Amino acid sequence: MTITEKVAYLKGLMEGLDLDKTTKEGKILSAMADILEDLSLTVADNCDQIDAIDEDLESLEEYVYEDFDFDDDDYDDIYGDDDDAGEYEFECPNCHEVVFIDESVFDEGKEIECPNCGAKLEGFYEEEEDD
Repeated sequence: MTITEKVAYLKGLMEGLDLDKTTKEGKILSAMADILEDLSLTVADNCDQIDAIDEDLESLEEYVYEDFDFDDDDYDDIYGDDDDAGEYEFECPNCHEVVFIDESVFDEGKEIECPNCGAKLEGFYEEEEDD
């Protein structure tokens, strides 16, 4: 049952109970029922307008994005991939699992171990040359 139907039911109930609209209570209840009816009609109109806007927006999206297949890789190509900034990907020579190593590990000079098998990963540091 919609709001409009509920308000119509309420007004019919008030008429069926034969409320006296000349008393203080009857005047208040009648005025409240009229306000509820106006509000329910306004809500129904707003819902219709929202549905029309939604349909228009859907048509616009279909027109704009008709031939455009946009995925995350395209976004990364255009704007750059910040998710993996400062992170390097290596394959462990021992277990052949892909390992992601944060750039800060290189700066700190820590020994790098494979998180999967524990083998030491070597050859990732550049040797400093003596002059």
